[in-house]
Order: sequence, then structure tokens, then C-alpha cells
Amino acid sequence: MGGNATARGHEIDHGQVAGAADKPGTRAIIRAGIIGGLTGAVIIWIYEALIWVGAQHLMPLAGIPRNATGLVFGKAFQEAIGIWAYVLGTVIHFFFASAWGILFAAIWPYFRRRGYEATFVALFYAIFAWIVMHVAISIAGDNHPNYYDPAVIIGGFMSHFCFTVPLALTIKRLLASNPQR
Repeated sequence: MGGNATARGHEIDHGQVAGAADKPGTRAIIRAGIIGGLTGAVIIWIYEALIWVGAQHLMPLAGIPRNATGLVFGKAFQEAIGIWAYVLGTVIHFFFASAWGILFAAIWPYFRRRGYEATFVALFYAIFAWIVMHVAISIAGDNHPNYYDPAVIIGGFMSHFCFTVPLALTIKRLLASNPQR
């Protein structure tokens, strides 16, 4: 009896989480990643509506869904396709959110086994995601916000924190409840 309690205490002392499955199945990772990504995608749009639209008046509320179209393909293309910019922007937004979710779900078991909190990992993941996405946007075209502007950088990180924290907590919950599915 005492040996089991000592072993569990010993595992926790070394950053290992007792009872955590080593690797969830691929289906569980994809499922958790998509659900987490979609959750984060909705939350970031709520953030953008409250902050970018409501507080900072950077764009109209209707501009949120089409924003991804302009960032990926440029403002001229966004204007040229009219109402389809809303559809395409929504597809782009939720596709990339799901992809980022699947990636987080794939790396999360590594951090979980080492005893890290999902929110802590999510903060660094947000910074990584913002940098990767905006470097790609910069390479794709020259019609984007000034990524050297501190307000754009801080605003981008804040919005991505609002994306990755709910994403991470959702994935943590889903992979903890059924790690082998």
C-alpha cells in the first residue's frame, strides 16, 4: 500500500502525471483538435467583435468574416468577389483554426506528460501561431497591416491568446476524458 502512494508521489515530483495515457489515438487527436480549433475560432471572433469593432472601431462587424479573404488574397480580390468574400473568409478562418487545433492536440500529450498546464502552453502557442501566420501572410502579398507597428503586434497577440487558451482547454478536456478513442 505504501509503495503505490510513494510511487505516485515520486512520479508527480518529477513532473510526470500519474495515470495520463502516453499517446491518444489519431482519431482522438483529430477530433479534439477540430473541436478545440472551432471553439477558439468562435471565441476569437467574439474578441474581434468586442475589441476591434466595438472598442477600437477598426472595422465594421460585417468585416470580420471577410477579413481572412483580404489577408490571404489581398483587398482587391476581396472586393472583386463581393459577397463570396464572406464565405471564403469564413472557410479560411475555420479551416486554419481547425488545423492549428489539430497541431495543438498532437503536441499536447507531450506537455501533459511533463505536468504543464494547458493555459501556459497556449500562451506560447499563441505567439508562435501569430508569427507563423503573419510571416506567411507577408510572403503571400503586400496588402496587410504594418506588422512592425507595436499596436498591431500587441493586438495580434491578444487576439491569438483569446484563440489558443479556449482551444487548449477544450483539447485538454477532450483528450483527458477519452485518451484512447
